[in-house]
Amino acid sequence: MKHHQTLKSRRSAARVRLNPVALASTLALLGGAGAVQAQQATAAAGTQSLETVVVTGIRKSLDSAVTLKRESRGLVDGIVAEDIGKFPDTNLAESMQRIAGVSIDRSASGEGSQVTVRGVGPDFNMVLLNGRQMPTAVIGWENQGANGSRAFDFANLSADSISALEVYKTARAESPTGGIGATINVKTARPLDVRERIASIGVKANYDASTGRLPGPLQGDKLTPEISGIYSDTFGNRTLGIAISGSYSKRDSGSNKAYTQNGWGTNDPAVKAVSPTGNIVNQPAGLYATSRELRYSLTGMERERLNGQVTLQFAPTKDLKFTVDHTIAVNTLSSKNAEMSSWFNNSFSGNLKTSPATKFTSGAVAAPIVQTAIWDGTHDLALNVGEYAQKSKLNSTGFNAAWKLSDALSVDLDAHSSKSKTTPDSPFGTYVAFAVPMFNQGNATAYYDKDLPILGLPGQVFDATKLNVSGTQFRNNLSDQTIDQAQARTTYRIDADNKLVAGLGFTKTKNRSASYNNQNNDWSGVAPTLGQFANIASGTYNLSSFFNRIPGHDDPRLTPNFYTVDFLSARARAIQVKMANTPGMTQAQAEAYFSAATDYTKGDDWRATEKSSSIYGQWDHAFDTAVPMNISVGLRYETTKVEASSQVVNRAGTTTWGSQNEINLPSGSTSFGTKTGKYSYVLPSIDWDADLADNLKVRASYGENIGRPGWNQMQGGLSLGGTANPNGGGTGSTGDPALKPLKSKNLDLSAEYYYAKSSYVAAGVFYKQVSNFVTTAVVSQTVAGINNPASGTAYTTALAACTATGTQPLCIRNYIFRNFNGQPGVTATGPLTAAEVAGNITSAVAGATPIAFQVTTFRNGPSDKIKGLELNFQHMFGNSGFGVSGNVTKVSTGLKFNNLRTDQQTALLGVSDSANLVGFFENEVWSIRGAYNWRGEFLAKIGDGNGDNPVYTEAYGQLDASLGYKLGKNLTLQLDLLNLNDGYIRQHGRTNEMLVSAIQTGRRYLIGARYRF
Repeated sequence: MKHHQTLKSRRSAARVRLNPVALASTLALLGGAGAVQAQQATAAAGTQSLETVVVTGIRKSLDSAVTLKRESRGLVDGIVAEDIGKFPDTNLAESMQRIAGVSIDRSASGEGSQVTVRGVGPDFNMVLLNGRQMPTAVIGWENQGANGSRAFDFANLSADSISALEVYKTARAESPTGGIGATINVKTARPLDVRERIASIGVKANYDASTGRLPGPLQGDKLTPEISGIYSDTFGNRTLGIAISGSYSKRDSGSNKAYTQNGWGTNDPAVKAVSPTGNIVNQPAGLYATSRELRYSLTGMERERLNGQVTLQFAPTKDLKFTVDHTIAVNTLSSKNAEMSSWFNNSFSGNLKTSPATKFTSGAVAAPIVQTAIWDGTHDLALNVGEYAQKSKLNSTGFNAAWKLSDALSVDLDAHSSKSKTTPDSPFGTYVAFAVPMFNQGNATAYYDKDLPILGLPGQVFDATKLNVSGTQFRNNLSDQTIDQAQARTTYRIDADNKLVAGLGFTKTKNRSASYNNQNNDWSGVAPTLGQFANIASGTYNLSSFFNRIPGHDDPRLTPNFYTVDFLSARARAIQVKMANTPGMTQAQAEAYFSAATDYTKGDDWRATEKSSSIYGQWDHAFDTAVPMNISVGLRYETTKVEASSQVVNRAGTTTWGSQNEINLPSGSTSFGTKTGKYSYVLPSIDWDADLADNLKVRASYGENIGRPGWNQMQGGLSLGGTANPNGGGTGSTGDPALKPLKSKNLDLSAEYYYAKSSYVAAGVFYKQVSNFVTTAVVSQTVAGINNPASGTAYTTALAACTATGTQPLCIRNYIFRNFNGQPGVTATGPLTAAEVAGNITSAVAGATPIAFQVTTFRNGPSDKIKGLELNFQHMFGNSGFGVSGNVTKVSTGLKFNNLRTDQQTALLGVSDSANLVGFFENEVWSIRGAYNWRGEFLAKIGDGNGDNPVYTEAYGQLDASLGYKLGKNLTLQLDLLNLNDGYIRQHGRTNEMLVSAIQTGRRYLIGARYRF
């Protein structure tokens, strides 16, 4: 027995001697850990005598994070606030990118909103708030629709009330499933766990330079406010506790984007059909691609975010504690957008005496560095205006009871009900797109030899008499998710070396995604003759000035002007024109024609309910040996039932070929169907660590985890798109709730050397064998009653007559109008002598055949591995106040995209190397920090708008800095400098020349003060 006590004392003494400051800080900030972090209780026990040690600022937060890493079972990294209410970054995702293996996906505003951990994307990282699973209701900014993602959007949470972030990289039996990349626990203050009264208020002014890079009508306020406060105290001899925190922030920003919305078409036969052949330089012999259009888009954004939390705690005895809390987060997003674009279609022929020839690169995949489209001066230069407005609300109410029945036995009960809902926040709906093209464009040339794509429009001028409103889109989207969860956890300490942990949990998630799109494809124009929109408000600006950070912006080949029109002015005039040209149409009907429809019963409505039950057990053992060791062995059983019900819009009736490249499909009645699925898994885990010396620790962990399919992948019912291509057919999708989740078998090995106070180096390797990847398959099918107007007798005759011109849609349509006008299904509405005859061709034409729909389905596919290396270090230069930390992560996978293949592929998104370097100085007055984050190139998605093409995000780095100055004991002045290098984000396809997007935002400066009472 004496020998046993000596060994035990030696282990404890070694830990205290190594880092007493960090242990004391951990008690103050991390003592109130919930279910996920409960394993820290052992480290905290027996160190109460250190609570009088007081350290503040950066050093305290870093010491606490080191202690979390060192004392945890398994591999855990974290970030701890320098003080309650003062997180090191303005955005939680921005903070997490400082952790090894964590990378962020930046949104259109330039901020990080979602995280990728060790090559595993945002959908497969489980995010908890105080140990509870949080709902997320995501509507995609890019695709203007609910995207079925499970990824938590960190932009909804302010960093001001967060005390710590914990990233659990290894699977444990007691951790909820879903985080095959990591389980991320966001912690807020608990009053009975904080050994002092806290009362502070902070104010900031946010200056965003990106707003100054927009046209005047799109600009918001360059200077916007932020305010936050927190109050936490205990009463009745620490039997009662209350914590209240809140924050409000407003940010106006700008985003300028050059992009190709409809992607890159591979092996377009129009390139081979060009005559004369000299119009194509370096004619490709193998795989090649051409762009469909080139767009310049300018967006002014406004975000208002309101966060609040109230926590009440009651501890009638030292062994019993009750906690009730409520969290609210309201995030309001709106934007105004102006866009100018030129459509190329596949017009690669004509007289090139005044325009450069289309020229391709060499290599296995050829791309145009010069692409010219020939037009006759009446082509439409697309001027689009749009608005986007949504409001997201998160409400979470939770209850926790922690009861220590004896020195050996304790029970923890936790339950919460949380709801996240995103709704339209504008009388025009979630998303509005208003096309006001100008029909006077001539030849267009796109150059792809610079980072910024260059659009040349020789002789282009603004002529208001050539404007006309064509396609319009008013979309309403709804995303709604509710989580009800109950968890029970029991801990039984057998003796000083052994502990048993057991628990069970029940989670019910209800998810709904609904949308209705009022889309009007008047591609020939609302007005039958030009000139009726001549008096709407418009503007002309210098295009180059909006992209002054991207190489190529000063290229003389770039068209000099960017033209805009005003949305409200164009809509008001469109209503008048529509009434004038539609006999019997009332004002109300015309306004409804150009408005959003809120009736979701006529649109897509996807609903799913997921019920999961789990039970787990875990044994923790400390080896009483010469080399102190710990082991945790656990087993988790989880079963899940899924029920998916989907309402989809049926397509039936007459289809209309109203423009060269688009067939409109009618909207019929809706149908509702339900499918079910079920799966169960047994998930083992084991964590081992050993202190080879007082300052050297090694670890090994093995665990299995699952990641559930996206909500859109589980939906039943066949959803068909509202448009089809005359040659390519239509598209559709259907899901399967019986899909299996991804399963990951994870192995981690690491070593940590704590060579000095608050300083360490660590190295680790990880390996994940992931199976059941969800892949897509495309099945070609027809739908009864939906025929193709671009088929039949007239089409076959026109096709034969137009073969010499590359079978262009323009030639075919003109031929049909000039030779078959008045016959069933053919109605010309403009002069037959026009360069592009206006009119409609419907499926009533003789001999029409069914449209082939390419329907995307989901299925479980291949297995593959993810492996990587993490290196971490932190060094304090004695007591000088200077310090530096950094990390490097290398990740690789066999599930890569092959750029030489054009068939459907399964590839892992988000896999990239990353690195961070942070330097800081702190004394009693000054606090200075500089941080650089770098992320290597990664595959962002598959699907660029024109098939299953890859989209790669190129390597990106960002430099941030902060400066704090303390006036007296309670007042601190703060300056935050974000994106100091003023970087831009670029994406490309199979080659660098195949530009997908180039986005420029700007620097941000925040100056403020924080007073602690």
